Amino acid sequence: MGSSQRPQGSRLRSIQRLWPWLVLLLALGLIRLSKGAGFADGFALLSRPFWPGAAQREWIETAKQQEQLSRLELLEQDNARLRGLLALDQQSSGDWLQAAVISRTASGWWQQLLLGKGAIEGVGKDDAVIGPGGLVGRVQSVTPTTSSVRLLTAPGSRIGVWLPRTQQHGLLVGLGTARPQLQFLDKDIQVRPGDLVSTSPASTLLPPNLPVAVVQSLNAGSVPAPTALVQLIAPPDAIDWVQVKVR
Repeated sequence: MGSSQRPQGSRLRSIQRLWPWLVLLLALGLIRLSKGAGFADGFALLSRPFWPGAAQREWIETAKQQEQLSRLELLEQDNARLRGLLALDQQSSGDWLQAAVISRTASGWWQQLLLGKGAIEGVGKDDAVIGPGGLVGRVQSVTPTTSSVRLLTAPGSRIGVWLPRTQQHGLLVGLGTARPQLQFLDKDIQVRPGDLVSTSPASTLLPPNLPVAVVQSLNAGSVPAPTALVQLIAPPDAIDWVQVKVR
């Protein structure tokens, strides 16, 4: 009896020693057959407590949407800039000379631009300078290869303008900020926000009927006559290329 039980006991011990290996082989076989799906499910089950909640998911989705909107806005800005440059190029003919803005300073941001064209190309003092959409200033000084432009927003800049809808004259005065001031000559005005401001149709110093600005706000109580703040159609802070009306 004792001799017959010892072989059975040794076989049981052998099976017990092999059991972990059999379990491991079985697990590996199941993983192979399921292509890792079971392992992935187990990992998902263990990591579920660390998954983001509804509020976190909403925040992530909002962040993604904001990123997409920002990219779209940048693309629209680039497209608008390219369309403006294309319009300038298409308008370039005859006495209009296209020129690049090559320099400007932070202290004189609303005062002047430096262009990469000068007297050699025919640019002269007081020539009109336009950006995409409208007048931005006049040439103040010229070298053989460059020219300095005094912007309409520069302090002390003064040009006569015309309001086509009301058939009234005014004086556009630079304040050193993004918005020049429109000073009216008459006390009785019918101007309202949104009205177009252009150069005079009878102007001899500037090309006639050039778009300049749009009325933004009125100060009817100003003395001796009402005034208004205007937004230039061609904003000087975002100009890379201009056209010069050479004479």
